Amino acid sequence: MKYLMAIDAGTGSVRAVIFDTLGNQISVAQQEWRHLEEEGVPNSMSFDFVTNWLLTCRCIKESLEAANLSGEDIAALSATSMREGIVLYDKDGRELWAVANVDARADREVKYLKENFKGIEEEFYKESGQTFALGAIPRILWLKNNKPEIYERVAKISMIGDWILARLCGVIATDPSNGGTTGIFSLKNRDWMPDMAKKVGLKDDIFPKTLEVGTLMGSVTEKASKESGLSQNTKVVMGGGDVQLGSAGLGVVEVGQVAILGGSFWQQVVNIDKNTPPPKDMNIRVNPHVIPNLSQAEGITFFSGLVMRWFRDAFCDMEKIEAKEQGVDVYALLEEKAAKVPLGSYGILPIFSDSMKYGKWYHAAPSFLNLSINPEICNRASMFRSLQENAAIVSSINLDKIREFTNIKIETIVFAGGASKGRLWPQIVADVSGCRVKIPKVTEATALGAAMAAGVGVGVYKDMASAAKELVVWDRVYEPDLDNKKIYDEIKIKFQKAYEVQLKLVDDNITTSMWKAPGLVI
Repeated sequence: MKYLMAIDAGTGSVRAVIFDTLGNQISVAQQEWRHLEEEGVPNSMSFDFVTNWLLTCRCIKESLEAANLSGEDIAALSATSMREGIVLYDKDGRELWAVANVDARADREVKYLKENFKGIEEEFYKESGQTFALGAIPRILWLKNNKPEIYERVAKISMIGDWILARLCGVIATDPSNGGTTGIFSLKNRDWMPDMAKKVGLKDDIFPKTLEVGTLMGSVTEKASKESGLSQNTKVVMGGGDVQLGSAGLGVVEVGQVAILGGSFWQQVVNIDKNTPPPKDMNIRVNPHVIPNLSQAEGITFFSGLVMRWFRDAFCDMEKIEAKEQGVDVYALLEEKAAKVPLGSYGILPIFSDSMKYGKWYHAAPSFLNLSINPEICNRASMFRSLQENAAIVSSINLDKIREFTNIKIETIVFAGGASKGRLWPQIVADVSGCRVKIPKVTEATALGAAMAAGVGVGVYKDMASAAKELVVWDRVYEPDLDNKKIYDEIKIKFQKAYEVQLKLVDDNITTSMWKAPGLVI
C-alpha cells in the first residue's frame, strides 16, 4: 500500500503526518518552533528558514520511523502552513528573508501607505478581502526601506507552505488560498494582482505562478531526498492555507457550511460564493477557499492555543508531574479538573484576544479580571476553564459578525484542531454558540486536507470536494444546552463591556496592547 504525507507548518510547530488513502492517520511527528524578534526591530517575528528546514526534515524522518515505513512508501505529499507568513528568494531560488504570520514590524510603512495613498487600503480590500494588518505589501516595503541590499536581490515571493514544497521539488509557486492572504490577490480571479505592488512603488515581477490546490508540481529532488529521507519517486503536490485546507479536511466544501479550527490561533469560517463582495465595514476578512468557486468569510481569535500553552508552562508544573505519573496528556488532566468548575468559572473574565475588527485591530493587555483570593474558587482549574469559555465566546462574537455580512443561518459548526480533542471544550463551544457541534474522527483536519491535496495530485481522488465527502468521518456530536446559552449570552455582554474598558487603558498608555496591527494609531 502507498501512503500520503502532509507537512503542516503552523505558528507554533511543524508536523509531518502520514495517512493511508482511506484517510486513516498512520503516524505523526511534531517539533515546536519559535519565531524570534530581530535585534533592534520591534514587533518583528522572523522565520528561521535554516533551523526550521532541519526541524521539518526531522519530522519527516520521525513520522516514517513511527509508521515503520520508508520514503518509497510515500506516493505523494503536500504542505500547508500558517497564512500571511512570507519567504523571499533570489534569482537562483535561494531564501533571502522570511517572516512568520503575525510579524508586525511594518508600522511606519502602513502609516506611510495610508497617508500617501488615500483610500488605497479600502480599494485593495474590495479586490482581495485583506487589509494591511497582516498583508505582504507593508512588510516588503519595510524591507525596501531598511534592507535595500536584500530587497534589490528579491526575485520571487512565496508563502511558508510553498517554501517547504520548493525545498522538496525545486519549484516556487503558490495557490489562491495561501497566496490570497498577502492581499496582493484577486478573490474573483484567484490570481496575483501585480498592479497593487506597482501602485505603491514595489516590484511587480516577483510573483510566481499560481496553481490550484492538488496540482502536481514535480518529484522530490536528490538533495531533498538525502536531507529528508523521502524517495525521489515521491510526488510533490501544491497545498494551501492551513484554515482552508483544514476546512476541506472537515468536509466544509459547500456554500453555507461553517467550521471553527482550534489551533494556535482560532479561525471561524463560513463558505461563500467567490463573487460575494467583502463587507463594507472591513471587520471580517475574506479569503479564497481551496475549492475553486468558493471564498471564505473568516474571523480570527488571536493566540487561543498559544495562551493555553503559556498557561500550562507558566502555572501548571504540578499538573505536568501528575499527568506524567498517570500517563495522560496534561491538557486532558486540566480539562478533567475544569469540568468540575461551574459554568462561568466563578466570574473570571480572561482578557486576551478581542473579536475581529479587521479595519482597526488591536488587543488589550493580557490579563484575568474578577479573580478571587479564595483558593477554592480561584485556582488553575477555574482559570483554565475560563480560558476555554473565553475562546468560545470570542469565536461566537466573530460568527455573529459573519452572520450579519452573509445572511447565512448557522445551525451546525464543525470543530477541529487540538482544541477539539477533549470532551469539555466542544460542549462549551456548543453551549456558547447555541449550535450543534460535530467533531471529525480525524481531528487534525488541516493535515488531512493537505493529504487530500496530495492524493488529488496523483489521481487517488477526483478533486478536493469529492475527497472531503469520501474521507471525512464523524466521531462525536454535541448538542447545545440552551439554558447554558442564556447564561453565556450574559457573560458575552460582560466580556465585551470589560474589553472596551481594557482597551481604554491601552489608549491611555497605562497598559500595553498584546498585539496591534502595524500602522494603527491608538
